[in-house]
Amino acid sequence: MKQAIKILLIEDEHDLSNDIKAMLGDFADIDQAFDGEEGEYQALEAPYDLIICDLMLPLQNGLDVIKHIRAQEVSTPVLILTAKDSLDDKIIGFNIGADDYLTKPFHREELIVRVQALLRRAGVYSEDHQLRTGRVEMNLENRSVVVGGEVLKLVGKEFDILAYLIQNKNIIVTREQIFDRIWGIDSDTTMNVVNIYINNLRRKLESVGEEHLIKTLRNIGFILEESDE
Repeated sequence: MKQAIKILLIEDEHDLSNDIKAMLGDFADIDQAFDGEEGEYQALEAPYDLIICDLMLPLQNGLDVIKHIRAQEVSTPVLILTAKDSLDDKIIGFNIGADDYLTKPFHREELIVRVQALLRRAGVYSEDHQLRTGRVEMNLENRSVVVGGEVLKLVGKEFDILAYLIQNKNIIVTREQIFDRIWGIDSDTTMNVVNIYINNLRRKLESVGEEHLIKTLRNIGFILEESDE
């Protein structure tokens, strides 16, 4: 079972993009964009845990993509992929907000290690497939939840929403971000479905003594605050 991780891959070489998607598909869901304009649009419209971005892209280069999303306060970690390997190129990439840099051609193992390191640093990946906050432990492999030693049965998107909130604990997430992450920006479902699932999730958490875990910020969204326990 994949972990609840989403990666945006912006790479115009279709064969390479598909190869990378296959390399990372064991532990993440990969959305693909094949030019800079589409990549920037997806990075701004949907929440991702990591962006992998080539520099030499049609319509808009990768450096401009990174500049623009950082200007819009998108803090998602960015791994640059490029054939350019000079020190100046790397410095430019880091200065505009990239988090790591991988030069083509690269080995599959190095890509996976670098991707997992960035995800681990962001708190969304662990080798034991566990997410934890306070009394709550989630296993992303078998999709089980234990709260204070008691099993909590969550179904489908209830589990996905809780995992997303824990991955972003202490950060406000909007209804739109939850909807885009869990249902997808192309879904025909209405935004109100988020409130329905959040209410269901709250009732189940209340049954195991975690009624205050998810807080609502009126007209803004939700926040899951790290427990002091």
